[in-house]
Amino acid sequence: MPRTQCPDQIRLGLLFVLIALALILRAQPAPAAGTETLTVAGGCFWCVESDFESVPGVIEAVSGFTGGRTANPTYSEVSSGGTGHYEAVQITFDPAKVSRETLLGLFFRSIDPTDANGQFCDRGDSYRTAVFVSNAGEKALVERSKAAAQRALGQVIVTPILPLDAFYPAESYHQDYYKGRKLVFTRFGPKRQHNAYKAYRKACGRDARVKQLWGSAAPFAGS
Repeated sequence: MPRTQCPDQIRLGLLFVLIALALILRAQPAPAAGTETLTVAGGCFWCVESDFESVPGVIEAVSGFTGGRTANPTYSEVSSGGTGHYEAVQITFDPAKVSRETLLGLFFRSIDPTDANGQFCDRGDSYRTAVFVSNAGEKALVERSKAAAQRALGQVIVTPILPLDAFYPAESYHQDYYKGRKLVFTRFGPKRQHNAYKAYRKACGRDARVKQLWGSAAPFAGS
């Protein structure tokens, strides 16, 4: 005779299902009514967050992780290279004030989309570029934007278009790092976060490389 599960086993199984659903919902908070989200990976998420929070119509940009195998990864786990995640930024915007197409154009021109192995001084899988999409319409729009950027650049763009999986916000100290006032100890010496961010961005060569590639079309270089 087939064995049947006891009530305690059934309850335990249901509990695991509910916990998994709760983790998924926590990882992907619903956008506010009338807003949309765009998730991109462009190397260091501090820089991408800083860039896009300066765009009129963007409500917020959240640094985090997506595209990997581990639920709720830490920065240390992701940066060690074992989880498969990208450092990513989820941009919440008002489509009545700025379009998804405009944001995609800004994104491609704010990175080195010819580099498949990282960005600027940051090397490795977690620093690769990507655009993440939720449906066929978003994918088609990104494909058009990517093709237009490739024609403008005159070089092959290797940034992939990937399905959006769970997005996990990074630890709180990574959020708005570019304008933080906390004293941190860096290879540049003790600095306030916003000054440490500026020193890192310059030393990493982000703006110099973007200007070299895109010239006057680079929207954020020098920010």
